[in-house]
Amino acid sequence: MTTQPRNAPQFYLTAPAPCPYLPAQQERKVFTHLIGRRAGEINDVLTQGGFRRSQTIAYRPACEGCRSCVSVRVVADDFRTTRSFRRVINQNRDLAGTMVLPHASSEQYGLFRAYLDARHADGGMADMSVLDYSVMVEDTHVTTRLIEYRRENDELVAVALTDILSDGLSMVYSFYEPDAPHRSLGTYLILDHIARAQILGLPYVYLGYWVDGSRRMGYKSRFHPQERLLPEGWVRYDGE
Repeated sequence: MTTQPRNAPQFYLTAPAPCPYLPAQQERKVFTHLIGRRAGEINDVLTQGGFRRSQTIAYRPACEGCRSCVSVRVVADDFRTTRSFRRVINQNRDLAGTMVLPHASSEQYGLFRAYLDARHADGGMADMSVLDYSVMVEDTHVTTRLIEYRRENDELVAVALTDILSDGLSMVYSFYEPDAPHRSLGTYLILDHIARAQILGLPYVYLGYWVDGSRRMGYKSRFHPQERLLPEGWVRYDGE
Protein backbone atom coordinates (compact mmCIF):
# COMPACT_ATOMS: atom_id res chain seq x y z
CA MET A 1 0.00 0.00 0.00
CA THR A 2 1.34 3.44 -0.92
CA THR A 3 0.95 6.39 1.41
CA GLN A 4 0.96 10.07 0.58
CA PRO A 5 4.03 11.98 1.82
CA ARG A 6 3.53 13.97 4.98
CA ASN A 7 2.35 17.54 4.30
CA ALA A 8 1.65 16.69 0.64
CA PRO A 9 -1.01 18.95 -0.89
CA GLN A 10 -4.59 17.71 -0.93
CA PHE A 11 -6.41 18.01 -4.24
CA TYR A 12 -10.10 18.74 -4.83
CA LEU A 13 -12.39 18.80 -7.87
CA THR A 14 -14.84 21.60 -8.64
CA ALA A 15 -18.40 21.07 -9.85
CA PRO A 16 -19.04 21.50 -13.61
CA ALA A 17 -19.52 25.10 -14.81
CA PRO A 18 -19.85 26.81 -18.22
CA CYS A 19 -16.52 27.05 -20.03
CA PRO A 20 -15.35 30.69 -20.43
CA TYR A 21 -13.39 29.90 -23.62
CA LEU A 22 -15.34 27.40 -25.73
CA PRO A 23 -19.12 27.63 -26.25
CA ALA A 24 -21.35 24.72 -25.25
CA GLN A 25 -18.55 23.23 -23.13
CA GLN A 26 -18.43 22.54 -19.40
CA GLU A 27 -15.30 23.01 -17.34
CA ARG A 28 -14.06 21.38 -14.15
CA LYS A 29 -10.90 22.18 -12.24
CA VAL A 30 -8.68 20.29 -9.87
CA PHE A 31 -7.20 22.55 -7.19
CA THR A 32 -5.19 22.67 -4.01
CA HIS A 33 -4.27 25.27 -1.41
CA LEU A 34 -0.94 27.11 -1.46
CA ILE A 35 -0.34 27.95 2.17
CA GLY A 36 2.42 27.55 4.70
CA ARG A 37 6.18 27.66 4.36
CA ARG A 38 6.28 25.08 1.53
CA ALA A 39 3.87 27.08 -0.63
CA GLY A 40 6.60 28.45 -2.89
CA GLU A 41 8.16 25.03 -3.46
CA ILE A 42 4.76 23.49 -4.22
CA ASN A 43 3.86 26.37 -6.53
CA ASP A 44 7.08 25.76 -8.49
CA VAL A 45 6.32 22.06 -8.96
CA LEU A 46 2.67 22.58 -9.80
CA THR A 47 3.34 25.39 -12.29
CA GLN A 48 5.83 23.13 -14.05
CA GLY A 49 3.02 20.57 -14.13
CA GLY A 50 0.50 22.87 -15.77
CA PHE A 51 -1.19 24.52 -12.78
CA ARG A 52 -1.96 28.22 -12.43
CA ARG A 53 -2.10 30.29 -9.25
CA SER A 54 -4.96 32.48 -8.05
CA GLN A 55 -4.34 33.93 -4.58
CA THR A 56 -3.73 30.89 -2.33
CA ILE A 57 -5.15 28.38 -4.81
CA ALA A 58 -3.34 26.41 -7.53
CA TYR A 59 -5.67 24.99 -10.17
CA ARG A 60 -5.64 23.09 -13.45
CA PRO A 61 -8.44 22.21 -15.89
CA ALA A 62 -9.78 18.68 -15.45
CA CYS A 63 -12.58 18.62 -18.02
CA GLU A 64 -14.12 15.34 -19.14
CA GLY A 65 -13.52 14.68 -22.82
CA CYS A 66 -11.68 17.96 -23.51
CA ARG A 67 -7.97 18.78 -23.44
CA SER A 68 -8.11 22.15 -25.24
CA CYS A 69 -6.41 24.11 -22.44
CA VAL A 70 -2.66 23.72 -22.96
CA SER A 71 -0.05 25.25 -20.66
CA VAL A 72 2.42 27.44 -22.57
CA ARG A 73 5.82 28.80 -21.61
CA VAL A 74 8.19 30.91 -23.72
CA VAL A 75 11.83 29.80 -23.98
CA ALA A 76 13.39 33.11 -22.96
CA ASP A 77 17.02 32.68 -24.10
CA ASP A 78 16.03 31.51 -27.59
CA PHE A 79 13.20 34.00 -28.07
CA ARG A 80 13.04 35.58 -31.51
CA THR A 81 12.15 39.28 -31.67
CA THR A 82 10.26 39.79 -34.92
CA ARG A 83 9.82 43.08 -36.75
CA SER A 84 6.32 43.51 -35.30
CA PHE A 85 7.62 42.84 -31.78
CA ARG A 86 10.39 45.43 -32.26
CA ARG A 87 7.74 47.90 -33.34
CA VAL A 88 5.79 47.27 -30.12
CA ILE A 89 8.94 47.79 -28.05
CA ASN A 90 9.67 51.07 -29.83
CA GLN A 91 6.10 52.27 -29.32
CA ASN A 92 6.56 51.88 -25.57
CA ARG A 93 10.07 53.31 -25.15
CA ASP A 94 8.62 56.03 -22.93
CA LEU A 95 7.47 53.50 -20.32
CA ALA A 96 9.50 52.40 -17.31
CA GLY A 97 8.65 49.19 -15.48
CA THR A 98 9.40 48.94 -11.76
CA MET A 99 9.13 45.72 -9.75
CA VAL A 100 7.57 46.35 -6.34
CA LEU A 101 6.19 44.33 -3.46
CA PRO A 102 2.58 43.12 -3.90
CA HIS A 103 0.75 45.95 -2.16
CA ALA A 104 -2.54 47.11 -3.66
CA SER A 105 -3.23 50.82 -4.18
CA SER A 106 -6.20 52.93 -5.19
CA GLU A 107 -4.25 54.03 -8.26
CA GLN A 108 -3.86 50.41 -9.38
CA TYR A 109 -7.50 49.67 -8.71
CA GLY A 110 -8.61 52.65 -10.79
CA LEU A 111 -6.66 51.29 -13.77
CA PHE A 112 -7.88 47.75 -13.05
CA ARG A 113 -11.49 48.96 -12.98
CA ALA A 114 -11.12 50.86 -16.25
CA TYR A 115 -9.56 47.79 -17.89
CA LEU A 116 -12.34 45.46 -16.74
CA ASP A 117 -15.12 47.86 -17.75
CA ALA A 118 -13.65 48.28 -21.23
CA ARG A 119 -12.43 44.75 -21.97
CA HIS A 120 -14.21 42.28 -19.69
CA ALA A 121 -17.46 43.89 -18.57
CA ASP A 122 -19.29 40.54 -18.80
CA GLY A 123 -16.49 38.43 -17.34
CA GLY A 124 -16.23 36.66 -14.01
CA MET A 125 -14.14 39.46 -12.48
CA ALA A 126 -16.44 42.32 -13.52
CA ASP A 127 -17.89 42.85 -10.03
CA MET A 128 -14.60 42.88 -8.14
CA SER A 129 -14.46 45.57 -5.46
CA VAL A 130 -11.35 47.35 -4.22
CA LEU A 131 -11.24 44.82 -1.37
CA ASP A 132 -11.43 41.93 -3.85
CA TYR A 133 -8.57 43.48 -5.80
CA SER A 134 -6.47 43.85 -2.65
CA VAL A 135 -7.00 40.17 -1.84
CA MET A 136 -6.03 39.15 -5.39
CA VAL A 137 -2.73 41.02 -5.08
CA GLU A 138 -1.78 40.57 -1.44
CA ASP A 139 -3.18 37.16 -0.44
CA THR A 140 -0.18 35.03 -1.31
CA HIS A 141 2.27 32.67 0.38
CA VAL A 142 4.66 32.55 -2.58
CA THR A 143 7.25 34.94 -4.00
CA THR A 144 5.24 37.33 -6.13
CA ARG A 145 5.72 40.91 -7.28
CA LEU A 146 3.88 43.69 -9.04
CA ILE A 147 5.50 45.37 -12.01
CA GLU A 148 4.18 48.90 -12.50
CA TYR A 149 4.66 50.53 -15.89
CA ARG A 150 4.64 54.32 -15.90
CA ARG A 151 5.03 57.17 -18.36
CA GLU A 152 7.67 59.83 -17.78
CA ASN A 153 5.04 61.95 -15.99
CA ASP A 154 4.58 59.05 -13.50
CA GLU A 155 1.14 58.13 -14.86
CA LEU A 156 0.38 54.44 -14.32
CA VAL A 157 -0.26 52.72 -17.67
CA ALA A 158 -0.04 48.97 -16.92
CA VAL A 159 0.42 46.50 -14.06
CA ALA A 160 1.51 42.85 -14.03
CA LEU A 161 1.14 40.47 -11.09
CA THR A 162 4.03 38.04 -11.50
CA ASP A 163 5.30 35.02 -9.58
CA ILE A 164 9.05 34.46 -9.41
CA LEU A 165 9.70 30.74 -9.78
CA SER A 166 12.90 28.72 -9.65
CA ASP A 167 12.83 28.32 -13.44
CA GLY A 168 11.00 31.38 -14.69
CA LEU A 169 8.47 34.16 -14.35
CA SER A 170 4.79 33.28 -14.25
CA MET A 171 2.40 36.00 -15.42
CA VAL A 172 -0.51 35.56 -13.02
CA TYR A 173 -2.60 38.53 -14.17
CA SER A 174 -2.04 41.80 -16.01
CA PHE A 175 -4.11 44.85 -16.89
CA TYR A 176 -3.47 48.10 -18.66
CA GLU A 177 -4.84 51.33 -20.04
CA PRO A 178 -7.70 50.27 -22.34
CA ASP A 179 -7.68 53.38 -24.55
CA ALA A 180 -4.21 52.94 -26.06
CA PRO A 181 -4.56 50.20 -28.71
CA HIS A 182 -1.64 51.61 -30.69
CA ARG A 183 0.70 50.59 -27.86
CA SER A 184 -0.27 46.87 -27.93
CA LEU A 185 0.30 46.83 -24.19
CA GLY A 186 -0.66 43.19 -23.69
CA THR A 187 2.06 42.16 -26.13
CA TYR A 188 4.52 44.61 -24.62
CA LEU A 189 4.10 43.20 -21.10
CA ILE A 190 4.98 39.72 -22.35
CA LEU A 191 8.01 41.05 -24.23
CA ASP A 192 9.16 42.89 -21.12
CA HIS A 193 8.80 39.72 -19.01
CA ILE A 194 10.89 37.78 -21.52
CA ALA A 195 13.60 40.45 -21.28
CA ARG A 196 13.44 40.32 -17.46
CA ALA A 197 13.74 36.53 -17.45
CA GLN A 198 16.82 36.79 -19.66
CA ILE A 199 18.43 39.31 -17.28
CA LEU A 200 17.60 37.14 -14.25
CA GLY A 201 18.95 34.00 -15.93
CA LEU A 202 15.56 32.29 -15.80
CA PRO A 203 14.77 29.98 -18.73
CA TYR A 204 10.99 30.44 -19.06
CA VAL A 205 8.08 32.85 -19.01
CA TYR A 206 4.84 31.05 -18.17
CA LEU A 207 1.82 32.50 -20.01
CA GLY A 208 -0.92 30.27 -18.65
CA TYR A 209 -3.26 28.40 -20.96
CA TRP A 210 -3.44 28.53 -24.72
CA VAL A 211 -6.81 27.33 -26.00
CA ASP A 212 -6.96 26.22 -29.61
CA GLY A 213 -10.09 27.72 -31.14
CA SER A 214 -10.40 30.55 -28.62
CA ARG A 215 -9.79 34.02 -30.05
CA ARG A 216 -9.15 35.35 -26.54
CA MET A 217 -6.16 33.03 -26.10
CA GLY A 218 -4.82 32.99 -29.65
CA TYR A 219 -2.18 35.67 -29.01
CA LYS A 220 -0.11 33.28 -26.91
CA SER A 221 0.82 31.23 -29.95
CA ARG A 222 2.77 34.21 -31.41
CA PHE A 223 5.73 33.98 -29.01
CA HIS A 224 8.41 31.55 -30.22
CA PRO A 225 10.06 29.35 -29.41
CA GLN A 226 7.63 28.09 -26.83
CA GLU A 227 6.94 24.84 -25.05
CA ARG A 228 3.47 23.36 -24.64
CA LEU A 229 2.59 20.82 -21.97
CA LEU A 230 1.18 17.71 -23.67
CA PRO A 231 0.51 14.25 -22.18
CA GLU A 232 4.08 13.22 -23.06
CA GLY A 233 5.57 16.30 -21.37
CA TRP A 234 6.76 19.74 -22.47
CA VAL A 235 7.10 19.85 -26.28
CA ARG A 236 8.92 22.64 -28.07
CA TYR A 237 7.29 24.62 -30.90
CA ASP A 238 9.39 26.89 -33.07
CA GLY A 239 6.57 28.48 -35.03
CA GLU A 240 5.56 28.22 -38.65
